[in-house]
Amino acid sequence: MTSKRYTGNIITDNPTDPTANSGANYGVANGVWSLAEAKTFSAAGKWPIPASAPSAPSIGTATAGDASVSVAFTPGATGGLTPTYTATSNPGSITGTGSGSPVTVSGLTNGTAYTFTVTATNGAGTSAASSASNSATPIVPDTALFFGGQSTAPSYSYQSGIRKRTITSLGNATGFGNLTTGGTLGTKAAASSSTRAVLAGGLTTSATLNTIQYITYSSGGGATDFGDLTQARYYATGGGNSTRGIYYGGRAGPGSTTIDYITIASTGNATNFGNARQYGQDKGATYADTTYFFHAGGELGLTGSYTAVRDRLTIASTGNASSYGSLSQSRKNVQGASNATYGIVGGGTQASSVTTIDRHTMSSSGTSSSFGSMTENRSSYATASNSTRVLFAGGNENPSGNNNKIMYVTIASTGNTTDFGTAVAFAFWGGASNAHGGL
Repeated sequence: MTSKRYTGNIITDNPTDPTANSGANYGVANGVWSLAEAKTFSAAGKWPIPASAPSAPSIGTATAGDASVSVAFTPGATGGLTPTYTATSNPGSITGTGSGSPVTVSGLTNGTAYTFTVTATNGAGTSAASSASNSATPIVPDTALFFGGQSTAPSYSYQSGIRKRTITSLGNATGFGNLTTGGTLGTKAAASSSTRAVLAGGLTTSATLNTIQYITYSSGGGATDFGDLTQARYYATGGGNSTRGIYYGGRAGPGSTTIDYITIASTGNATNFGNARQYGQDKGATYADTTYFFHAGGELGLTGSYTAVRDRLTIASTGNASSYGSLSQSRKNVQGASNATYGIVGGGTQASSVTTIDRHTMSSSGTSSSFGSMTENRSSYATASNSTRVLFAGGNENPSGNNNKIMYVTIASTGNTTDFGTAVAFAFWGGASNAHGGL
């Protein structure tokens, strides 16, 4: 090879060597080169070659996530340049791009079914689209929400924060906005569908609340006004199915027997459902299947007495609570959760802490069976569940004060609680999930 080359009609003594195509970029061979020189550089892998548009990818499986879908595919021929890949949704023409399989398409609407095609693009052009993928419907994962509550000594301040955690994987809860009511104690009364949690009542430093507010699981966080209870109260309990939420008893002055209900998908004020069997029953545990709402245990107003009684309501009707068995022992400062078959109630207090976890087969009356134990003395916690787990978050650990741990049990197998992650060290707060036994 000679030392001089014509480049733009200028003779240069130091010509730049040609380069081959690299990744997504064409190679270059500036100047005038002899055929022999071109062959030598080409044999050394240093000569650009013509490129073409890539071939269409072969579609694989589309897998749904939270407001997103992961689209797998097999690349076709690259055409000589490295392509980028674009997955496009139908409906919506929402796209995601990547350098290989899979490509994630985000910004989708949960609950909407989508199919996807994939194209490949390089410097020479864009391929034909692949065939359409299978249908995939994005969903919110099984999610727990925890809200309100009271901090530990010495401040004992009322809290407004909402925390969120995916139930299916171990880890810590994270912030998810705030309640509309500011710092609020005793927000145990919560009902939930698969799309929103609706919580009611509570106590601020200045008032007992009749406020109902809701939190949308797929939102960016924070609560929105829903309506009002028929009676202002706190330490009420709540639950229900996918259609109707029920708010049971609570404390309004010395106590309340009032039971209210709402239609979860709408907004508006609550309607009276009936009455609890015992006066001023609060700080108890609630759970549900698709037909029945259960309330168990609790404190009887300001008497300091506590009970093991379990009551039942038919969610779709109205009327007063009826007796339906009992817990294994009397207790207060408890909460419950369920899957479609079992209700779980753990911990709480009598004159001292209770560590017993009960399991109730909801299709039958009678006394709850022993499930296991709380590994720490825990009361006034919040609960949330899906089909396989119950989470116990925060609460008071006697005698050391509030605890920030989240613990869990596997509903199908008996046993003691296991560490799950952390939330915050609050007690007397509420919990809800989009995957509980009432759905």
